[in-house]
Amino acid sequence: MSATYSQEELTTIGNRARNAAWATFGIMGLVSMGWVARVPEIKDIVNLNNGQFGLVLVSGTIGALFGAQLSGRLIHTFGSRRVISVAIFVMPLGLIGIGLAQTTPYLVFSLFVMGFGYSSMDISVNTQAAVIEKIVKRRWMSTFHALWSVGAFSAALLGGAIAHFISPKTHLVALGIICMLAYIPGAIFLLPPDLDEHDGGEEETEAKIPLFSTSVLPLWGMGIAMLSGLVAEGAASDWGGILLRDSMGIDKGKNATAFGCFALAMITSRFLGDKMLHHFGPLRTVKIGGYLGGIGWGIGVLMAVPLSDSHQLLSLIIVDIGFALAGFGLGPMFPAIILAASQTPGIASSVAMARVGVIGMMGFFIGPTITGGLAELFTLPIAILFPAICLTFAGYMSRSLRNAR
Repeated sequence: MSATYSQEELTTIGNRARNAAWATFGIMGLVSMGWVARVPEIKDIVNLNNGQFGLVLVSGTIGALFGAQLSGRLIHTFGSRRVISVAIFVMPLGLIGIGLAQTTPYLVFSLFVMGFGYSSMDISVNTQAAVIEKIVKRRWMSTFHALWSVGAFSAALLGGAIAHFISPKTHLVALGIICMLAYIPGAIFLLPPDLDEHDGGEEETEAKIPLFSTSVLPLWGMGIAMLSGLVAEGAASDWGGILLRDSMGIDKGKNATAFGCFALAMITSRFLGDKMLHHFGPLRTVKIGGYLGGIGWGIGVLMAVPLSDSHQLLSLIIVDIGFALAGFGLGPMFPAIILAASQTPGIASSVAMARVGVIGMMGFFIGPTITGGLAELFTLPIAILFPAICLTFAGYMSRSLRNAR
């Protein structure tokens, strides 16, 4: 990099790309979580029970897997900014499709598009973030993800506030179009291909890695840790409102508070995350977060649901505290794992992050699906314990980060 650009030019480009990445992460959170507050209504529009709705969410998983696997190789070949320039249109189209969905097949297709666009954006912008840290010589990864959480929280807050006034269709179509346009300036000012180290930079790296081998075992460990954490995040976003409405009798609008508290706590811990990673290291950060979030969430649900019949306000406060503990614990985990993956020797950072992402992102989508199946077999409050247990297991799997710098 220094052979082509002066240090002053690099600093200017790095700071500009950092600001663009902040905006891109924020809009990603807004788009991906834009439909969360309307999930109960969308579920009713397509007339699905909990088990059927959980199965429909599998389409998002499939789209995310295709997107993550393909984007890693495309980034290594063409650069992350070029991939982002396409993905900025795909992801909002998925959100618009969800808003327009009146039938199950249409919803399935829209979730596939959303998942494909999301994972492509996610791998691309995280590749940018890892290099931006090197250029500006400062830890920013957790803060970048905090901006994603700001967007997610804003989506939940906005959705809950306008749920009584406009339809899901109007809400999601308008949000998708606005965010599609808002993405464009950020994509222009991200790092160009000659600076994003998409081909490994000065290090000899592989663009294609085996599914199983000794060299990729650390990636599998990190991927499983991420999967376990994202099971919790996906379940909190897709089932939080339904839990409060169907199992606790919380009114429309207020039933979005569970994910709102989850997202707000995640924002807080991610803004603190860079300091936490510096003081505690990735392993202890993931370990403490997993145990605190998983156990606190489970206890909150177990206490709140039985109380909701007689003390609804108290039960709402307790369940929201449980969701908040889950969000606070989960917040710095994803950035810690992404950074560890980007440092894997001999493998291009985009490819390593894509492999961890392929494994991990399944959790974001299969978490709601499995939770829906368990809710159909048992009850939704019991099913919510599954993602809480997975978050606790993510803390246990922190051992896979023991060699992370």
